[in-house]
Amino acid sequence: MDKYITIFKETGALLEGHFVLTSGRHSATYFQCAKVLQHPQHLSNFAATIVDHFKNTHIDTVISPAVGGIVIGMEVGRQLSMKTIFTERQEGKMTLRRGFEINAGENILVVEDVITTGGSVQEVMNIVQEFGGKVVGVGVVVDRSGGIVQLHKNQFAVTTQTAVTYAPDEVSEELQKIPIEKLGSRSII
Repeated sequence: MDKYITIFKETGALLEGHFVLTSGRHSATYFQCAKVLQHPQHLSNFAATIVDHFKNTHIDTVISPAVGGIVIGMEVGRQLSMKTIFTERQEGKMTLRRGFEINAGENILVVEDVITTGGSVQEVMNIVQEFGGKVVGVGVVVDRSGGIVQLHKNQFAVTTQTAVTYAPDEVSEELQKIPIEKLGSRSII
């Protein structure tokens, strides 16, 4: 078993049930990164693994989508001694707020906790490009797509898993029998 999955299980961060993911897809498993990242040793180790991958990449700023990506993004930025900012949803649209700025030509590393479809990361990348920044890489803790979602040529995941997900109209009969839990953060921002 993947040592990272063992960590998720030991910390109660790999949940089983019926979940609606941030992407809107349904799954019988859910990676609750906040539960594992609350432990400083795991936060530090996951961030160090991401930092190690990007150590030879020129980075000016680290950016993450709120809410899930903030904690890992901040720790990656701290370990790199780089400015670290985040985007958040305002009226359903990913935006750059709180006085955060991206300058033209700035090299930006996008950091996220979990990707399934990569939608939130793609929105962040679009914002970086709108401001004239250059995305130099994407780092994630968990890639649930099994490596299928490739958002950048310099993309790295601490662990890559193949999670079975379903479109809302394709949910298996077995999964339909389990009450739905919606734990993602898209609706709180």
